[in-house]
Parts: sequence; structure tokens; C-alpha cells
Amino acid sequence: MSVKTKLHPISVEEYLEGEQRSDIRHEYISGHVYAMVGATARHNLIASHLHVALGSHLRNSPCRIFQSDMKVRIDDIFYYPDLMVTCGNVDLTALYLTNPVLIIEILSESTEHIDRREKRLACQGLESLKEYVLAAQDKMEIEVYRRVPDGWEIERFGK
Repeated sequence: MSVKTKLHPISVEEYLEGEQRSDIRHEYISGHVYAMVGATARHNLIASHLHVALGSHLRNSPCRIFQSDMKVRIDDIFYYPDLMVTCGNVDLTALYLTNPVLIIEILSESTEHIDRREKRLACQGLESLKEYVLAAQDKMEIEVYRRVPDGWEIERFGK
């Protein structure tokens, strides 16, 4: 026995409107919506510590940090990065950003493969992006993908 179900993509406008009313965050990829999983206490502590460290580093600069509730838009894709930095003027009523210079994802078992491949490759398509960072939860390890004149390079930190 087989069951067929018709998939009905939704528009960007429908997605953004739905996100405004939803208690659950969703990512949007080419018309399809995917619910976000909740994060662990460890994940939240790492994000908080990174936010504080970045805040100290960026003090008195035109750059601003956004944590997990701000979307980034890449063409017809919307993601919720764990942390994102943008520099310059920010529309404080914006529902998403399109010009981050830094995106940080904190890896979890359920999202690591997506963060390493799908999200990284999509985000690296943003002209503004200078660094895409992956932070491990279960070990002291950070990977920094950095834009260089002829593409991207990776630098790993940790034990």
C-alpha cells in the first residue's frame, strides 16, 4: 500500500506572516517550512558566553550582535543562526537580516550535518559574510571558515 501526499510550497510572505504568529520558530527553504528543535542548557550557555565575548570585542563599533531569534535571508532561504553579527545601520523593525559579516552555529547532534554542509554553503553565498563559525558543544573545538581573496579557508581551534 502506498500513500501520496501533495506538497504545497508556501510563499515567503506566507512564511513571514506565519512566523509572526507562531510560538515555534521555523526555517524556510524554497517554499518548505521546517520546525526548529529546542536547545539544551549547554547550548544556551555557550551562546551566552559567545555573545558576551563578542559584545566586549565589538563595543564602540558600528557592529551589532543578534542571538537565535533573528533570521538571516539568503535568496529564498531563511535560517535562524545561533549568533549573527552585522555592521552598519540596522532597521530595528526588520524581521530578518541580509548582510551579516559573521554567523556562528553551535553544533548539536541533530543539526551538525545541516550546519556543516547545507547552511554553511548557503551562508557562504552571502557577499557580506566574512566568517562562518562552528562551535562544538561536547569538546573544546571551534572551526572558523574565513573568506579569503580566492575563496574560503578553514582554521580549527581546540584540544
